[in-house]
Amino acid sequence: MVELPFEYWNKLASQFILTSVFLGGFSIALTANLLISESKTRLSNIILKLATTSSGGFLTAVFAMTNILLATTEGYPTEVNQSDLNTPRIIGFFGYMVGLLSLLAIIGLSGWTKSKGTGIFTTVVSIITLILFLISAIS
Repeated sequence: MVELPFEYWNKLASQFILTSVFLGGFSIALTANLLISESKTRLSNIILKLATTSSGGFLTAVFAMTNILLATTEGYPTEVNQSDLNTPRIIGFFGYMVGLLSLLAIIGLSGWTKSKGTGIFTTVVSIITLILFLISAIS
């Protein structure tokens, strides 16, 4: 396995933090709106649970990637090895993926609260987004 330099991990962690904070903030705002809404349908409860899961995933990614960012910044008070980054890297990536997949599920389900046609549209958009994300992540 190729070991990436600390400078690369530092930049990568800062990008993960940026996107996770933005998407996590969106998820938290959605969670708050759903909590105060009057809707008690099964679908709205599922969307609320997904929004909460998404918020938790993105927050986990922010904290894990902040750990990497600090550890790979020049002047960090203790010596850091590549293996020291494994745990926060796995936790951060897992949190990011949980947040992203939950957010895509919210997008897919959101239209079903309005109509069948809108539900089909939002589901198709969500699936296309997932496919494009996977293609861009693999290549």
